[in-house]
Amino acid sequence: MIHYPFQTKLSISLLITLLPLTAIAEEIGEVSTRFRLASPNDKIIVEAFDDPRIPGSTCYLSRAKQGGLSGAMGLAEDTSDASIACRQTGVIELPPSIENGKDNGEEVFKKRTSILFKSLQVVRFYDPHRQVIIYLSYSDRVIDGSPKNSISVVPIRNEAQALNQ
Repeated sequence: MIHYPFQTKLSISLLITLLPLTAIAEEIGEVSTRFRLASPNDKIIVEAFDDPRIPGSTCYLSRAKQGGLSGAMGLAEDTSDASIACRQTGVIELPPSIENGKDNGEEVFKKRTSILFKSLQVVRFYDPHRQVIIYLSYSDRVIDGSPKNSISVVPIRNEAQALNQ
């Protein structure tokens, strides 16, 4: 059995708590949008991820992926085109900090779309009046973002809630 010094355990614990809690996407499929003879094609990729803080809420994201030699080497900048659709896939119990609006705008997913400065993000909001979770996908850059965005709304329909209404 390996014993780690207290400082190492403390450092690992701090690192884990300071890391943002974002989802990891599972690739569902892809389609080619532009044929390239000697390098990978341009594609649209469909990915799924579960909200890391709200079990029972799953989002599907389609996004453009640049091909070519620069895309194969990870140097290409993907376009800001993306679409999102989210659904309730199980019973949803909201943590208090989400239910009271404290965590509105929290990042739930992030994917780099260029080597340095651009990323695709998904943030979450909760509308207590309508009892829905809203997911907003958008692209940003260090200097300027893109106005291209997409939203999806998940109505919370648990059996217990349905009986009370």
